[in-house]
Amino acid sequence: MARQLRIEYPGAFYHITSRGNQKQAIYLTDRDRAAFLDIVGEAHDKFSAMIHAYCLMINHFHLMLETPLGNLSRIMHFINTSYTIYFNKKHSRVGHLFQGRFKAILVEADAYALELSRYIHLNPVRAKIVSVPEHFPWSSYREYMDTTLKLDTTWLKKDLVLGHFGRNPMEARIRYVEYVNEAVGRDIANPFSKTDAGFILGSEDFIARIKTNHLQDKPENREIPAIRGLRDKPTLENIQCAAAHVYAGDAKFARNVAIYLCCKNTDYCLGEIAKFYRVGKSTVGKIAIQMKTLVAVDKNLDRVVKKIETTVFSNKWKV
Repeated sequence: MARQLRIEYPGAFYHITSRGNQKQAIYLTDRDRAAFLDIVGEAHDKFSAMIHAYCLMINHFHLMLETPLGNLSRIMHFINTSYTIYFNKKHSRVGHLFQGRFKAILVEADAYALELSRYIHLNPVRAKIVSVPEHFPWSSYREYMDTTLKLDTTWLKKDLVLGHFGRNPMEARIRYVEYVNEAVGRDIANPFSKTDAGFILGSEDFIARIKTNHLQDKPENREIPAIRGLRDKPTLENIQCAAAHVYAGDAKFARNVAIYLCCKNTDYCLGEIAKFYRVGKSTVGKIAIQMKTLVAVDKNLDRVVKKIETTVFSNKWKV
């Protein structure tokens, strides 16, 4: 199974979700939910985790989480492991509670914290559990409205989100409630439809900084496809032209090399490649497999293909 790319640095901001194994419930009682929030509070104390919003659904949870120390993995390992131990002991069960690893989307807070908090707080409404978000007791929304539950959630940080509505706390809360209510019953765009490579949400400048500062020296890894997805992707035309330049006397072989490189090094789907070359998807797959076999046994071909690969994927070849 492909692993998700983790980018961790001091001050990083994330949307976190973790789901129950085989979609099973991870909270059976209100005491379970309170215990989970206690553990989140411990993560705040132990690891300086900053929680800006949360929502505890039936079989998964959402956290809007900031890591001043750049220690996301330690925080989430502590939360999920501690809660699993509690849950298994409380309900006399054994085994995994959560489905695989948690999912983390790296977020540009200045641009998306407000929209993301609304998305989290409206989860129970979208799931038709309640008609309005304030009727759901297990999210941070009531605390944003200043009608807190009788729980020790002093670790919840509301200033970042409410700060979008000015410095007056009362006015900011009123305006935030209006902002959330605007989306109730409306088809508001999912902010995660804008993610890059499936795990980063931000402006072009933010994505460029992440690439430069955190992906520059990361090698390709088939188990972590997001690395490949975030690379600057050459066009299909660029790849074809680079191969045709080397194999100028054999157009068909140049095409086959280009198809192989497209399949090996990009996240273009078979349909996109097939459309570009005006062949069927099955033909693209067969060519890619044939070329992989040839490259593996022909050292000279391997050397030439790697040279084309280096040229086109370092953005030295453009048309």
